[in-house]
Amino acid sequence: MLEQGQGGLSTRGIVISAVLAAIAIFLGASRLGFIPMPTGINATIMHVPAIVGGILEGPVVGGIIGTIFGLYSFFYATTPMFKDPIVAIVPRIFIGVFAAWTYVAARRAGREWSAITLAAIVGTATNTVLVLGLGVARHYLPSRVAWAVGLTHGIPEIIVAVIISLAVLLSWKRVQKREARARV
Repeated sequence: MLEQGQGGLSTRGIVISAVLAAIAIFLGASRLGFIPMPTGINATIMHVPAIVGGILEGPVVGGIIGTIFGLYSFFYATTPMFKDPIVAIVPRIFIGVFAAWTYVAARRAGREWSAITLAAIVGTATNTVLVLGLGVARHYLPSRVAWAVGLTHGIPEIIVAVIISLAVLLSWKRVQKREARARV
């Protein structure tokens, strides 16, 4: 993870933000980011680019990508809960932010794969808990429904986010190491 300069994002951070934003938009526009569930509510993997961005470039990039996910969710909402910007956008900002902070803390204490795994779990749980919590607080859902959705959707979303994050980021890190060795 690179540090952001005093003047804002690095060129690399801007490029990574743009690529991950494009992936998030593609996942939404193609509907590949939504996994139909028997409950009638879709599970999502649209939060994964925010997690990846947070781990690669830090909380600002993670927050930017999360905001794009939230905006997409808001603009294309088909239910009243997601037509509310407080529910659709605000929680998504924090996905990549919390994933980045978790990754940095866990990386100091352990191995790369465990730090990525924990960051993916925290990022996904951030999305699930904040969206459903705000849905309950703003009277879109009864709490028992939020709990049921959280368990039936949150757990599969965590599993998928961990798998994708590990596959993408461990591969990325291997390529970076090879490039660094080639430069020496």
